Amino acid sequence: MYVVLGATGNVGSGLLGALRASGESVIAVVHSAEKARAISGGNVEAVVQDVSDAAGLRAVFRRGRRAFLLNPPADPETDTNREELKTARSIGAALENSGLEKLVVQSTYGARQGDGIGDLSVLYEFERLAEASGIATAINRGAYYYTNLDMLLEPARQGSIPTAFPEDLTLPMVSPADLGKAAAARLASPVSDSGIHYVEGPERYDFADVAAAFSSLVAKPVRVATTPRSDLEESFRALGFSPAAARSYARMTEATLDGPELPPAPHRGTIRLEDHIAALG
Repeated sequence: MYVVLGATGNVGSGLLGALRASGESVIAVVHSAEKARAISGGNVEAVVQDVSDAAGLRAVFRRGRRAFLLNPPADPETDTNREELKTARSIGAALENSGLEKLVVQSTYGARQGDGIGDLSVLYEFERLAEASGIATAINRGAYYYTNLDMLLEPARQGSIPTAFPEDLTLPMVSPADLGKAAAARLASPVSDSGIHYVEGPERYDFADVAAAFSSLVAKPVRVATTPRSDLEESFRALGFSPAAARSYARMTEATLDGPELPPAPHRGTIRLEDHIAALG
């Protein structure tokens, strides 16, 4: 029996698809009855459980043998760092006396110790909390999600795509569906398969590649419009982010601009950037 957090998200959906095919029994933790109804069936039992309730989540964990851990993203209108650290620590507390034999933690390229640098610092702490449980912990650090680009379709139709990144910056990217498959493989692998793995797409890309893919889709030239570094925080506030969240996301983006993590031998998925963007049309 596997317990899956974040079962209806981009990664979780891919993971559930792989687990449905394997026939393994799955408890999918969701936050609403509507989402539970949408995914229940076959070998998947959906359970409505607030991950901020450590005792309640521990009771769910005790029904399983292995668990996939994904820290839910906070509403960008809040202080995202503060809220996401709260849920990460609650999930960590729920692992105590859970009886689980193995964890698979979804993390990110560039995760590092720090304060207020968005997912980079929050997910680094999430990794450490899982390891501190004493349960065998496999960590999958995922590259930049293709799905972060989906919102660029309409700007691309107008001839340009806004981004924080220079068009020639190499940035590892990946389909969340490939992350889901990688998580399913590590859930099923031996307990001894622990530590950090890096997961990205079949090749590395830059935003010139992104623009070219959108250009093919919309059948017109598409240019990259890079936001000046000095304007990053304000650009997030213009999207409705709270001041604290805008500052956190700007710092996370700056850390990536200073040098994205480029591991020498990542696990490579099969879904190409071009194919993901073509499917948006």
